[in-house]
Amino acid sequence: MNQLEVRDLSVAYGNIHAVHHVSLELRQGEQVCLIGANGAGKTTLLKALVGLLPPAAGTVQFEGASLTRKPSHEIVRHGVALVPEGRGVFSRLSVAENLDMGAYARRDHTEVRKDLDRVFELFPRLAERKTQAAGLLSGGEQQMLAIGRAMMSRPKLLLLDEPSMGLAPLMAQKIFETIRFIAEQGVTLLLVEQNARLALQTCSRGYVMESGAITLTDSAQNLIDNPKVRQAYLGE
Repeated sequence: MNQLEVRDLSVAYGNIHAVHHVSLELRQGEQVCLIGANGAGKTTLLKALVGLLPPAAGTVQFEGASLTRKPSHEIVRHGVALVPEGRGVFSRLSVAENLDMGAYARRDHTEVRKDLDRVFELFPRLAERKTQAAGLLSGGEQQMLAIGRAMMSRPKLLLLDEPSMGLAPLMAQKIFETIRFIAEQGVTLLLVEQNARLALQTCSRGYVMESGAITLTDSAQNLIDNPKVRQAYLGE
């Protein structure tokens, strides 16, 4: 049984249709990437999955429950969290306050404290800067914070939108090591990443999105070996 099932999902900004009849599925514990050029509709799709944009048509189901047109806070309670493009940290709040915001829907305070400790174990740099305003962090530290904040909701499915964007190669490598570690803990991943090679090396399966539609899906290795994918997205 699929954990996430998206069927014929369409999203529009007024008269502009950004996502056209997209269908995809993820099994529990799977790592899947979504690759495509800028403007292909990848970010719009992720926003629709977490309730930040209303679908014009189609359905979203997670673990058998409908998420279609549910508000974001309810979708988080189902176990779906988004690490947004551009990180979206609360710049005037401290690191610790940002992490607390990630757990706003939870009432199990003892477990929240344990999860906070786990985030600090995962990102020791955040522990060192927990009283510092998030806006003063480096880009890499803000990305750590955005991932840590999402993990505070204890997600079953983690959506990541361009986690390596604007990061130096060494920092991007560290972030992806952490993403792989999170996946090893059993969290399902749906990854949008401009660095298609890195995305395909991290995930077991991928979808290619062009002009708002899914045009190809295959195993990550088959996509890496696909001449059209190599030419269009792998710089060959």
